[in-house]
Amino acid sequence: MADYETLILDRRDGVDWLTLNRPDRLNAMNGTLIDELRHYFESLVDARGVRVVVLRGAGRAFCAGADIKDTEAGQLDDPHEGLRLQRRYSGVILAMRRCPQPVISLIHGAASGGGFSLALASDVRIAATSARMNAAFIRIGFSGADMGSSYFLPRLVGLSNASELLLTGRFVDAERALRIGLVSDVVPDDELEAAGRALADDMMATGPLGLRATKEALTVNIDSELDAAVALEDRHQILCAMGPDVREGMRAFLEKRRPQYGQG
Repeated sequence: MADYETLILDRRDGVDWLTLNRPDRLNAMNGTLIDELRHYFESLVDARGVRVVVLRGAGRAFCAGADIKDTEAGQLDDPHEGLRLQRRYSGVILAMRRCPQPVISLIHGAASGGGFSLALASDVRIAATSARMNAAFIRIGFSGADMGSSYFLPRLVGLSNASELLLTGRFVDAERALRIGLVSDVVPDDELEAAGRALADDMMATGPLGLRATKEALTVNIDSELDAAVALEDRHQILCAMGPDVREGMRAFLEKRRPQYGQG
């Protein structure tokens, strides 16, 4: 197993417990975390001994999205470099969907922006009562459609709910998430790990080939247009990044004020 800096990998009898481990930053995504997530999920293609993945976050949150203090997005002036950076993020989502193991996300606290997309790309989501999720990208000048969010969210919750969430960046609490089908279950925070273990155990009770074949069938039937959707999202994010709104959005976020956007 790889020695990761921002991930904790605990392999238990065919189940990988993968923990995002930047608790001091609410597990926000810096370059290292992004690269390590992509490496991990790509490595699963040949990991026949791993049958199920449980994804969770250390500390007070699942994942607060991109680490604004660590990202280059607000300083980009080269579209080629911007696209390279954007694909570094979206590549994680594609790797998650292509891995043959089902991925269970255990969500507590904030799951925002890229963290929300990690949850959406998982096969099953279980939320703690403290969970709050949103597509935060649009709040800092980007498109609300990023890292597969415009692909997965309408398929999970319908067009009206998805449009509301992507066009506003509004938060969804655990209760509403369950009501609209965004998550499979909501449990008290101190029961979240047990709920994940119970679901993983049920998956482990199935035949290994049957489990992988079922994940593959679902992926083929649901994700047939995912690559095209992500490519369009990537293009739009680079267009946004080349303008002034992203710089203003990031400054406003760091200064904890309402952004003053232009009339684009």
